[in-house]
Amino acid sequence: MMINYKSGILALCGIMLFATSCKKNTSTTTPGGGGGGGNSGTDSIYKPVDPTVAATIGFFQDSWVPRTFNVPGTVAGNVPSGSITDSLTIDVNNVLVKVLPLVYGNNSNLWSGQIVTQAPLVQYLKDLSPNIIRAPAGSVSDIYFWNGTDANPAPADVPSTLLDASGNASQTKWYWYGGNTGSWTFSLDNYYKLLAQTKSTGIITINYGYARYGTSANPVAAAAHLAADWVRFDNGRTKYWEIGNETYGNWEAGYKIDPATNKDGQPALVTGALYGQHVIVFADSMKAAAKETGATIYIGATLYDKPAASYDYASIQTWNQGVLMKAGNSPDYYIVHDYFTDYNANSSAADILKTAASVPGSVMDYVKSQVAAAGAGIKPVALTEWNIQAAGSKQNVSFIAGMHAAKTLGSIIKNNFGEASRWDLANGWSNGDDMGLFNHGDEPGAPLWNPRPAYYYMYYFQQFFGDRMVKDSLKSVNADVTTYSSTFSSGQAGTVIINTGSLNHTVAIDFKHFPAGANYYWNVLTGGTDNGSFSGQVYVNGTGPSTATGGPLNYATLKSYSAPLNGTIKISVPALSVVYLVADKK
Repeated sequence: MMINYKSGILALCGIMLFATSCKKNTSTTTPGGGGGGGNSGTDSIYKPVDPTVAATIGFFQDSWVPRTFNVPGTVAGNVPSGSITDSLTIDVNNVLVKVLPLVYGNNSNLWSGQIVTQAPLVQYLKDLSPNIIRAPAGSVSDIYFWNGTDANPAPADVPSTLLDASGNASQTKWYWYGGNTGSWTFSLDNYYKLLAQTKSTGIITINYGYARYGTSANPVAAAAHLAADWVRFDNGRTKYWEIGNETYGNWEAGYKIDPATNKDGQPALVTGALYGQHVIVFADSMKAAAKETGATIYIGATLYDKPAASYDYASIQTWNQGVLMKAGNSPDYYIVHDYFTDYNANSSAADILKTAASVPGSVMDYVKSQVAAAGAGIKPVALTEWNIQAAGSKQNVSFIAGMHAAKTLGSIIKNNFGEASRWDLANGWSNGDDMGLFNHGDEPGAPLWNPRPAYYYMYYFQQFFGDRMVKDSLKSVNADVTTYSSTFSSGQAGTVIINTGSLNHTVAIDFKHFPAGANYYWNVLTGGTDNGSFSGQVYVNGTGPSTATGGPLNYATLKSYSAPLNGTIKISVPALSVVYLVADKK
């Protein structure tokens, strides 16, 4: 929807560093940028205070590290001289949350090939620095046997067929094995190599489905033992473990079993209460194994991310209550997944972008309410799969997906998630409905492993976002602009400005309590003109891709804009753009 507004200069109270009174800031019409803010005396002192660690972050806080901003190569930027439309004040002393490196994670899978041999992809991942990579592969985790090979595959008590939600049988050829070294799959050894190559930690989803469809006298104990053996093999390399993937789902192996082949009296359909009981068994076995190796591990249990709809099946309707009542204190953290947009809908850009800020907050609020209603204690929360699930207009491979990713990262941090992993690294083109961050070789006009637009938005977010999110206040002519602000332990401060509307904005930026330095730096990311609203291209400071889709492959050496920091910063924020900005310290 087009929103019209009157042009004109907004009234600002531009408070400069060491000023003793609030007076009109005449520097808003001068070239250059702004520093300072705050009043004289103690109000002008840069002295950030870290908040108490949120319970939803908990032990994930141990991953926090101080960050140093690396000043990029620069070229003189154009500072707007016209009227401002928005004013942003950033209080560097008001710390909302310390930013964890684990919120920038991603997901590997088993069908992308032995990707550790792909030098270009490995370099892209090193540059991106996801910090945590999940394995083995979403729903495939529940038919995955980590120690199996083609020669010695699944255990003898794995049935020859599994049941889908309708009770139809599927063939065992779809079981997956960690020891498979075929070029088309991803071995467990190579997963560990990928972690080492990219300096990432792991988060592993063990096979819960086996506890349901196994045909031994005690399938739960057998599945828990298999998971514990993985913990022993892992030998302290991995701290974070998940019990199953979306175990409430009728698409998941083990959702429905044949009671006639089950020997411990389990029902045909899984329930949250049953899963909760089983979590205790898994946690006991896996933690005992970790103790043998001298490792500390954390066990996650799956919760449903939103209120069940009236048409949802029974396992979802009562899932959370059952898990929370029966699992007790066995899980160390809770796991949720969310794909933001309506399933398989041909969503508009506006519909996609509005979910980025709202969904993480609504998911976190729902988890808290469910835990409170069950009388359980709140635990850390990990969003181990997230993305959009729009289809039909190449939304997933577009710059809109990139803008959505940037806006989502800020919201994930702001809403105190302990960990988050986007789905996923690479899949298949699927006519542009691919959620993968990289081209797997089947995208028309793009080279193998070409980064999709979302890569660039996530890369620059981490480059220009510090280790503390701080409070900011935005006065805007409309609701199109979202900001997330931060500081680095090395002293710099900055902001990410996301304009999801069709109008250009000019934003004036002032800091409070900030000892401003000589310059500020920024990058502007915009889409191309191909494919209507969903361009498959991204331009960084006006430089675009050399191929049909993606962005500039020289992103690591591409020069950022720079300007002197002489007063209030003024920055142009084009329609449908993201601006990443950092100001020098004194």
